[in-house]
Amino acid sequence: MVFQPTTEPPVFHAALRDQFETFLDEHRTALHDSLNGLTEEQARRSLVMSKTTLLGLVKHATFVEKVWFDEAITCRSRTEIGIPDTPDESFDLHDGDTIASVQRAYQQACEASRRATAKMTLDDVVRGNRRGPLPLRWVYLHTLRELAQHCGHADILREQILGGTTRRG
Repeated sequence: MVFQPTTEPPVFHAALRDQFETFLDEHRTALHDSLNGLTEEQARRSLVMSKTTLLGLVKHATFVEKVWFDEAITCRSRTEIGIPDTPDESFDLHDGDTIASVQRAYQQACEASRRATAKMTLDDVVRGNRRGPLPLRWVYLHTLRELAQHCGHADILREQILGGTTRRG
């Protein structure tokens, strides 16, 4: 997985909202792509004491999208949305979870997130989060922070899984 952050001058001068969305999408893509080229066994491999696996990490990212861009915006409950009650549970893998199904669910969640915020401004307040009302700007920053952290986790896990057989250029 080679993460290439945006360094194009147009992004430097873009509106803040466009910059946020560019950076979010870069991290979404990197996390999604962390599963590319792996076997199902590799994607499920547990290398740390927590529940974190590469497949579980992308599944958790789907949960994150739905918490911040569905629950927080629509005020629907996690039960209504069909997601676990806690972040820890969002890492749980089921027999039917495959690389393809988890990547597809993640892509769909990201697309739904984009649609949910399309007509909002960064100063619009979302009211469905357990922390209370928050501006969309904060949601973008928090989600970017979380995705960046998980991309780092994914990069390390992938490196461990591949056993150092690939090197970054």
